[in-house]
Amino acid sequence: MKKRILIVFILFLNLFYSGKSQNIINRVEPANWWVGMTENYLQIMVYGKDIANYKATIENSNLEIVKQNKLESPNYLFIDLLINPNATEGKYEIKFSLNNKHKTSYFYELKQRTSDSKSRMGFNNSDAIYLLMPDRFANGNPQNDNIKGMPDLINRKDPDARHGGDIAGIAKNLDYLSNLGLTAVWISPLLENNMPKYSYHGYATTDFYKVDSRYGSNEEYKNLISLCHQKGLKVIMDMIFNHCGSEHWWMKDLPSNDWIHQYQKFTRTNYRSETIMDPYASTFDKKLFSDAWFDTSMPDLNQQNPYLANYLIQNSIWWIEFSGINGIRMDTYPYSDQDFMSKWMERINNEYPNFNVVGETWLQRESHTAWFQANAYPNLKKTSNLKYVTDFPLQSALTAAFNENDGWSEGLARLYYVLSQDFLYPDPQKTVIFADNHDVSRYYSSINNDFEKWKMAMAYLTTTRGVPMIFYGTEILMDGNKNQGDGKLRSDFPGGWEDDKINAFTKEGRNDIENQAFNYLQKLLTFRKSHAALHNGKLKHYFPTDGTYLYFRFNENENYMIVMNNNNKDVTIELDRYAESIKNATIAIDIINNKEIPLGKTITLTKKSVLILDLK
Repeated sequence: MKKRILIVFILFLNLFYSGKSQNIINRVEPANWWVGMTENYLQIMVYGKDIANYKATIENSNLEIVKQNKLESPNYLFIDLLINPNATEGKYEIKFSLNNKHKTSYFYELKQRTSDSKSRMGFNNSDAIYLLMPDRFANGNPQNDNIKGMPDLINRKDPDARHGGDIAGIAKNLDYLSNLGLTAVWISPLLENNMPKYSYHGYATTDFYKVDSRYGSNEEYKNLISLCHQKGLKVIMDMIFNHCGSEHWWMKDLPSNDWIHQYQKFTRTNYRSETIMDPYASTFDKKLFSDAWFDTSMPDLNQQNPYLANYLIQNSIWWIEFSGINGIRMDTYPYSDQDFMSKWMERINNEYPNFNVVGETWLQRESHTAWFQANAYPNLKKTSNLKYVTDFPLQSALTAAFNENDGWSEGLARLYYVLSQDFLYPDPQKTVIFADNHDVSRYYSSINNDFEKWKMAMAYLTTTRGVPMIFYGTEILMDGNKNQGDGKLRSDFPGGWEDDKINAFTKEGRNDIENQAFNYLQKLLTFRKSHAALHNGKLKHYFPTDGTYLYFRFNENENYMIVMNNNNKDVTIELDRYAESIKNATIAIDIINNKEIPLGKTITLTKKSVLILDLK
């Protein structure tokens, strides 16, 4: 009896260790896909010890292996799959054989698309976006602050360390966002950034398919998006194709030498996006811009490598389909290979016609910014297929406009000059506009903490063309200068942590001027939400004179007159000049104070003020 038990035990050990040695697959990305996609081609990356020596087979007509591709590292196998248009959801066995002997299998899952995938509505001009950084917004789950194996530990006293904000903290405060009048939330990157330090910002990805454990999980992210939708909030996912983190798992074993741009010594980009369209730019400058590294910890990805290109395209589609997001903000859009970016956008637009992407186009001139929008300058370049761009020229003008004395091209004239160049854009409405963001000084600091200037800027932001974006904390006058470091301008939102003495998420936790600011922006955003003329109506403006600026937003049913006084004194404005826009209106409603104002030959404004008038 003992001998029989011993034999059974030995057989068990043999089976155990034999099975363990056959478990050669460490990763398959993407780990699953969907049936019913517009594009039925899929390329999966299989990673495992010497996997390139194995032959993969599928014995099912719903899923066909078209080709197997080997690169320089023997530990990668790229498998081209063709999904039958009539394929059904389920798990399909992929067998891996070596020397005609079956060694292991991977069961690849095809899921059913959700019913609204094709018609999913992206963000658009009716939206107002809130940008938040999860690590600095709110900590809803202190249990995930520090994770074993992730060296960048929480330290709220260090502005450049992690502070512990997470997905649970965002979910906890969604009512605050919707109550403010917002309709969309852009969350800076949530994907894993397992870097030794300075990882809180999220722009050094170490796993493209995994939410950072200190924020939560993939499922928590998916649930957050569902909750946002219930609250009337769309979600914009922040993605990065230009680079990854130096601690990304593949950096220790690159699929091929040209997977990233490599140099004998560290070579930093020149950050000169203008070289892309400059007809006189040197090849040296262009290559330094696009191929050199963004930072020492951010290897530059080579999108001209077709396998990496497929990987990135499929990764973005996977997140759209898995999570239900409504848009993508693509970081450092000009830095990636532009032919690749055009191909990526074409694929996204074909798969999700109503979905939208905004590219971070951080350039100083209107013509350079417009270059990246779809159908711009077709005689000079291939189309980019990118619908929305970020309007940094307007952001710069918005800062200067209220800080300068008015002149021929200074002060309020700066706003006029930016909009006067909208002929450069195929669609100037498809611009994301903002006073500040996570990369520049906070707006309140840039205007020397002047509340009246802040109100004029917020009024302009919510009534001019484009999609307004509000950086977290702008609504409560948070300050911070770029020259103090990024960590300072990305300070914690007060009240997001249990031990915070002040809770600005509540009326009681805000001081008087913070409540004035919150209430003012709330009125602007709430009014904008329900009035189409402020989303996509026509715009007519009149050149600023004597420190005043008038413009109109209108459609067939609505007509709004916005009047700005940038002077340090009260002014009375003659209205004859604006008769073509005022038309037959005899009264106006001040939308902030809900006060009726008779329209005669003049209108009077107090110093440093703005009126938004609904003409009747």
